[in-house]
Amino acid sequence: MTDGERFEVFGASLEEVRALVESLGEPPYRAAQVLSWAYGRRVRDFHAMTNLPMGLRERLGASARLMTSSVEDVRRSLDGTTKLLVRLADGEAIEAVSIPEGRRNTACLSTQVGCPVGCVFCASGLGGLVRNLRPGEIVEQVLHLLDVLPAEARLTNVVVMGVGEPLLNYAATRRALEVLTAPWGFGLSPRRITVSTVGLPERLERLAAEGPPVNLAVSLHASDDLTRSRLVPGARAIRDVLAAATHYQRETGREVTVEYVLVAGVNDSRDDARGLARLVARRPFLVNLIPVNEVAGLGWRAPDARQVERFASALRARGVRVQVRRRRGADIEGACGQLRRRSPRS
Repeated sequence: MTDGERFEVFGASLEEVRALVESLGEPPYRAAQVLSWAYGRRVRDFHAMTNLPMGLRERLGASARLMTSSVEDVRRSLDGTTKLLVRLADGEAIEAVSIPEGRRNTACLSTQVGCPVGCVFCASGLGGLVRNLRPGEIVEQVLHLLDVLPAEARLTNVVVMGVGEPLLNYAATRRALEVLTAPWGFGLSPRRITVSTVGLPERLERLAAEGPPVNLAVSLHASDDLTRSRLVPGARAIRDVLAAATHYQRETGREVTVEYVLVAGVNDSRDDARGLARLVARRPFLVNLIPVNEVAGLGWRAPDARQVERFASALRARGVRVQVRRRRGADIEGACGQLRRRSPRS
């Protein structure tokens, strides 16, 4: 049996693991034991699962595998942020980030190798899309990030905001969310998970119907469709995206955030703020303003701090809830828009 044909435990459902152990001649309850070792104790070797019969451990080792990826490089920011370069089994790579803040530890995950969206200010889309990640490749990022946390720390939050558009890899992303929230997986509350998307209305409707009901962040970046299409090529109409986000919030009861990357001279004017306020003032959304982070070779720059505050104040004056995202990990190219698929420090 080749490595590519072996069953991948990480990213599999409980039912699939049950089917595996039954196919190996064992009762279905063994599946819960396997997953308890895999997620609860983060064991990477079937032979370490000491409450399983030795014969089952050997058969699992021959027919299944645990970790399929490895950490090739670790970079640590002065602000405590840690970025991992994760090497996949086929030689491709993605990046994942751990962001500590007090007792809160957030994992930022990727869902694709590269990105097809091509936001003009973002490093993730440079070179386009190579392929989707499998569910296990998404889940394994969490395990790698847990390995770099201090022993006493625990994972509290997940944001699916790394490389790729999550809803263009819908099935794998949804399966990973199920693992993150399942009691046999990581057991996180859906309220502690946020999925970020440029806004694909049909996929948002599916996620609202199928769950799990995680928080949603919609990357809008403009108050009019012309500016949005300049920043996000091929973007759907703002009206359709906001209607889908409103439907999602109504169906799930979860927080919806409008992400707005501020680019100097492009979308940071008083008129832009007024336009954005008109779009969201009557919706129970939070607007997250993100001064654009520098990406070498792209040339976009952020407004100065005074202009950012003027923009935020103009929104607040019109009844919009606003926060300005604190920049984290920029010194290791780990901030919003800086993640990519490449070798470290190249």
